[in-house]
Amino acid sequence: MPERKLAQLGLSLPSYRGPAANYLPFKLHAGVIYLSGQGPRRPDGSYIIGKVGREFTADEGYEHARLVALGLLSVAKMAAGDLARVEVLKVFGMVNAVPEFGEHPKVINGCSDLLVEVLGERGRHARSAVGMNSLPNGMSVEIEAVMRIVN
Repeated sequence: MPERKLAQLGLSLPSYRGPAANYLPFKLHAGVIYLSGQGPRRPDGSYIIGKVGREFTADEGYEHARLVALGLLSVAKMAAGDLARVEVLKVFGMVNAVPEFGEHPKVINGCSDLLVEVLGERGRHARSAVGMNSLPNGMSVEIEAVMRIVN
């Protein structure tokens, strides 16, 4: 049970705050959920901004990616109605990093690890982790995902 696992980890899903522009939080097609990219948000809704490798270490970026995973799970629950019906297919992680930073996978592991912790085998996924010169609002990490609804 994903909800029980979240509670055991001392975590809860954030409230969805709505899209920042003209897009949907997710698009559902033939049982597949395409989740829009999200960044790490503080409890007050503000983004964590800055570059990994300058303002943040890879370990701090890892924690930011964990926050994003919670946001993705929140939207997936909206789409599927129940996290127990969600399976992660693909994660695309972008790290706002200085040019010499090379530990992008270590940062995005924060998202991947949390998805597996909460969803078990249904949290395992294909993935890309890349560096970016900048991200919207200056956020440190942005992650999008593709999931599916299972019965």
